[in-house]
Amino acid sequence: MSENPLLTVSPLPNKAPPFDRIKDEHYLPAIRAGIEEARANINALKTNEAEPDFENTVAALEGASETLSTALSIFYSQLSANGSDAMQKIAEEIGPLSAAFSSEVAQDPAVFARVKAVWDKRDTLDLTPEQSMVLEDSYKGFVRGGALLNDEDKKRLTAINERQSVLGPAFMNNTKKAIEAFELVIEDRSELAGMPDNAIQMAADNARERDMEGKYVITLDMPMYIPVIQYADNRDLREKVWRAYASRAWKDAFDNSENCLEIVRLRHERARLLGYETHAAFVLERRMAEKPETVLAFIDALRDTYKPKAQQDLERLKQYARDNGGPIELRPWDVGYYSEKLRQKLFDFSSEDLRPYFPLENVLTGAFAHFGKLFNLRFEETDAYPLYHKDVVAYDIFDDGNGRFLGTFYGDFYPRKGKKDGAWMTSYRDQGLYHGTVERPVVAICCNFPKPSGDTPSLLSHDEVTTLFHEMGHAMHALLSDVTYSSVAGTNVLWDFVELPSQVQENWAYSKETLDLFARHYQTGESIPEGLVKKLNKAKNFMVAWSGLRQIAFCTLDMAWHDRDPSSIEDPARFEDTALAGVTLFPRLAGPISTGFNHIFAGGYSAGYYSYKWAEVLDADTFELFEKKGIYDRATADAYKEQILAKGGSEHPKVLYRNFRGRDADPNALLRREGLLKK
Repeated sequence: MSENPLLTVSPLPNKAPPFDRIKDEHYLPAIRAGIEEARANINALKTNEAEPDFENTVAALEGASETLSTALSIFYSQLSANGSDAMQKIAEEIGPLSAAFSSEVAQDPAVFARVKAVWDKRDTLDLTPEQSMVLEDSYKGFVRGGALLNDEDKKRLTAINERQSVLGPAFMNNTKKAIEAFELVIEDRSELAGMPDNAIQMAADNARERDMEGKYVITLDMPMYIPVIQYADNRDLREKVWRAYASRAWKDAFDNSENCLEIVRLRHERARLLGYETHAAFVLERRMAEKPETVLAFIDALRDTYKPKAQQDLERLKQYARDNGGPIELRPWDVGYYSEKLRQKLFDFSSEDLRPYFPLENVLTGAFAHFGKLFNLRFEETDAYPLYHKDVVAYDIFDDGNGRFLGTFYGDFYPRKGKKDGAWMTSYRDQGLYHGTVERPVVAICCNFPKPSGDTPSLLSHDEVTTLFHEMGHAMHALLSDVTYSSVAGTNVLWDFVELPSQVQENWAYSKETLDLFARHYQTGESIPEGLVKKLNKAKNFMVAWSGLRQIAFCTLDMAWHDRDPSSIEDPARFEDTALAGVTLFPRLAGPISTGFNHIFAGGYSAGYYSYKWAEVLDADTFELFEKKGIYDRATADAYKEQILAKGGSEHPKVLYRNFRGRDADPNALLRREGLLKK
């Protein structure tokens, strides 16, 4: 085999991954070699005869696994964005290898003794706030990794971690495969009546790609699924597609039911081994919320606000459907359809009225202009980096004031086989020390937007525009990071703080000032009319309690799985029905949410899904300040950039937020924004 590109420092600008040289067969050898290199570095740390201090112990430990960490970041980012069956098999080997090594380090008494020695004298050391946070993370990471356990429990914890490292990727792969497996062939275009022309064209393109010229193929990719559920007059079609999506990875060839049960049982066992009552208690100790009781009180309060108003939303929708020839009883596959019809009646516009003004290329250029205006940035498309797929575009990011290079950014926008659903930001390398030098980050955002079709470009819905702004907000958190140690760089913050920089950016997507940067009709070049933007904003809180209750249901389900002993749970569907009885307005009419719930079973959101609503409070409170000072006020934007984005996780989020806002967040800010509480 040729030289492994994962084992040498990349020769590319910003040491970006050489995707043109990285092959599947490189990953496993690189991980093994990276582990051996890290093990040697840690042995040198352990045998250092000098008295333990921050530099020779904590900082040395921070840099011991650079090769391994970089290879793992590249592998798992590619597994999500460009995965294959071969990579999934590699994941089944890499996961246990890396998990076992992590346990080996976390449970090494000699390493822990040195870290504890530094921790015990922390008050006498002249540490910066960032160094103090790195030390705290290191010490508590060892304790939470099993450093205080007896040998037998350490061995069991290692086995649990290894098994979990396989189950998460397997869960995600099953969900992805279940979505990819669904194809509904439509013979007659009339069955797609009501759907936008671009969605029908997308279905025709799907058929053509499958050698079914003249037919239409419906898939479960979001750019296809949403137009069906929202616009298709054919109720049977809506039901089939809704049921298929709601039943993904349940009672099919990719059933995740057993994975759900094994994952939560192992998480609970780990928590108990480490001295915690539940997995939620274990997780939340290292969150802003700190304990399950705080989260439960938070989501209960929102439920009590949302539920009665969501019931009113539903009754109004039922009445509208009955008055307009619809069914007597609505079902979940009717809600999106009739809410879109009612929105058109109440606000005199359709979501599709906006789409012609949002060609992806313009939206992306406009988003760059927005961040240039807000943070004084410059985005330059570049061909200096090899790409992992032809649809990906690379950019260099600069401070437009002083010309300083800030990082490498990849945009990956279209669905394809092997790419998971949804949208996310990923980091190939965080900002911070790398081989002795503080380097800039390499990040990507991945979305699943409609592909161009014929002469029609990729046209986004406004929801997809807000998705782009959201993920770009995460990217800004990573790209504007300005710390020394990568473990606290960018998005490496307490999990219920990580959504603030992303969610706050969605607010600008409703502003005429921001929309004027890019919203132009793809055929005429006409700027988006002011009247249409006013209608958009008037309709902003339409069905807001309904969507809020839906989010609370996800939060409730997450905590139900993780704030108990799950050993008696035998059937995810029955368990879910009980857990959600007080927060849903429909019975379950297909599969359970759980078997396709990547966020909590294959992502980082276990006992943490509440973070979205928690961060919405922070983002609503933050944007109120921008509204007061001016949405592009330089002093406010600079303070936000310097006190929130640049700091990453180098200080506690409560401290960072107080430094920026001058106080804690107002918990009522979210309800004010949603129109559920008077300003």
